[in-house]
Amino acid sequence: MAREVLRIGCGAGFWGDSEEGPAQLVRSGGIDVLVLDYLAEITMSLLSRARAKDPAAGYAGDFVTRVMAPLAGEIAGRGIRVVANAGGVNPLACRDALERALAERGVRLTVAAVLGDDLMPMADALRDRGTVEMFDGRPFPAKPWSANAYLGARPIAAALDAGADVVITGRCVDSALALGPLLHAFGWRDDDHDRLSAGSLAGHLIECGTQVTGGIVTDWRRVPGWESMGFPIAEVRADGTFVLTKPSGTGGLVTPETVAEQLVYEVGDPGAYRLPDVTCDWSGVRLEAAGPDRVFVHGARGRAPASQYKVSVTHADGFRASGTMMIGGREAAAKARRTADAVLARSARLLASAGLPPFRRTHVEVLGAESTYGPHAAVRDVREVVLKVAVHHDVREGAEVFSREFLPSATSMAQGITGFAAGRPKVTPLVRLFSCLVDKGMVPVRVALGGEEFAVAVAAGEPAAPSAAPSAVPNDPAPPPGPAVDVPLIALAYGRSGDKGNAANIGVLARRAEFLPVLRRALTADAVKAYLGHLVAGPVERFEWPGPGGFNFLLHDALDGGGTASLRHDPQGKALAQMLMDMPMPVPASWLAPGGPLAAWEDEQTGTTA
Repeated sequence: MAREVLRIGCGAGFWGDSEEGPAQLVRSGGIDVLVLDYLAEITMSLLSRARAKDPAAGYAGDFVTRVMAPLAGEIAGRGIRVVANAGGVNPLACRDALERALAERGVRLTVAAVLGDDLMPMADALRDRGTVEMFDGRPFPAKPWSANAYLGARPIAAALDAGADVVITGRCVDSALALGPLLHAFGWRDDDHDRLSAGSLAGHLIECGTQVTGGIVTDWRRVPGWESMGFPIAEVRADGTFVLTKPSGTGGLVTPETVAEQLVYEVGDPGAYRLPDVTCDWSGVRLEAAGPDRVFVHGARGRAPASQYKVSVTHADGFRASGTMMIGGREAAAKARRTADAVLARSARLLASAGLPPFRRTHVEVLGAESTYGPHAAVRDVREVVLKVAVHHDVREGAEVFSREFLPSATSMAQGITGFAAGRPKVTPLVRLFSCLVDKGMVPVRVALGGEEFAVAVAAGEPAAPSAAPSAVPNDPAPPPGPAVDVPLIALAYGRSGDKGNAANIGVLARRAEFLPVLRRALTADAVKAYLGHLVAGPVERFEWPGPGGFNFLLHDALDGGGTASLRHDPQGKALAQMLMDMPMPVPASWLAPGGPLAAWEDEQTGTTA
């Protein structure tokens, strides 16, 4: 009898996630497939450096020692398939290490590795072809550290079709970890675009672990059991619809709101989310409560994918150093700023005397004084702050000048400086991301299984993936007559921010349908750009998102380079949505009156009880 539902659980949203996740899902999740997502752009560069020092390194070792070794017997006994991108830049070494660990424990599991994403052997060819950065046009780096194509789900499905119990990949799109098992279980074809989009959506929602089960949500006070958060499970049907849930008895919260916040995470245009297997249209996705901690997800649509893979290349771009120290006492913020100015001025003088060029960039933040809020800072007099100063220089010697001069401020500048026991700031290479596109035909994809390798055919895609028509903008009624008052955006909406390289996105979702016209009028792309202008150097785009009822904002050149290229304390824009939640929104004064849609919110602010 054909399978009706596949239960996929995600036990890790990043390399370093809680060790409880995989065990929880294996032992109490009732899952058919365990997926684990370990990789990010910076992870790839670190793994590349590790492999350069040791040919047997370059993968997420925790997958073997902390997940599979202790759980292998239970995984085999329960017939659970495992898919993980733990291979990093060395999937074969990861496979070999896992096979040794299984043999030591007498557990029989067939392990496959997906190969082909590592494009370092063709780096010179890509440079000679004049390949440029897809967002800012930079030339291909002279000395890349890593170059990896984001593969899709078809090779994972092929490995499972061939009998693999465990599939280890290198770089692939995160959602492919779930889509691959769905292709295998339900036999979806490459042109089943709506189903491929729905399966990718399931993967997108669970790929970050507990972020979808109540982690980092706007209304955090509503979420119980932070100490025992439940990891997500997608119960997917053959038609692509699914229920998002978590193991019973665990902490966290699964509601349409918590799922919606993860839906908007790290997405640009919701009508054209491009993946190697399908171009997704998630603009009409609906989220419906289906019981306690159960949300029914449907409405995903899809179109043909593009004919190119996105490729992430990392490379060194000079050196960085970053130091922090606590400063206490009266006028702590003012003392911190003067300390930073003095350290940088002294360092600049020493650079010049040594015949070295000036810093390429410097960045100062006074944490605790809301310096990241720029003109919207509300804190003025604080007696305890953390000063963070970061510099970027072309050569190591230049960054080391700052490193040597940072700590002497404790004895030559402000009283109350402490918290520097870790010693001098460490000087490290500044790693920058370079993104480009490569034709799929240039990337031969293979699966290694049982001592042999076989090629995998992937959907060729279209030369230019078609874009969906923009979502229609409703013809909103005129605002009601009468006086208006300002409330913070958080009274009307909730949201989540994420990053894609040097761009950030902020999804904003209305708490009630009647709030949407107010948001549409006041929360324009220009308004968001103006409010966050101290952080966002590029333009801001706004996309309608009618399904969950809100908007997605794409902020270009917003993260000071993003990742490890950024000197900011928040290089991935994790706090941007929370900053935006304080933006004033004009609403009818009647909404705050007794019986109005914001009366309960007003009572909460004033401490009034009914």
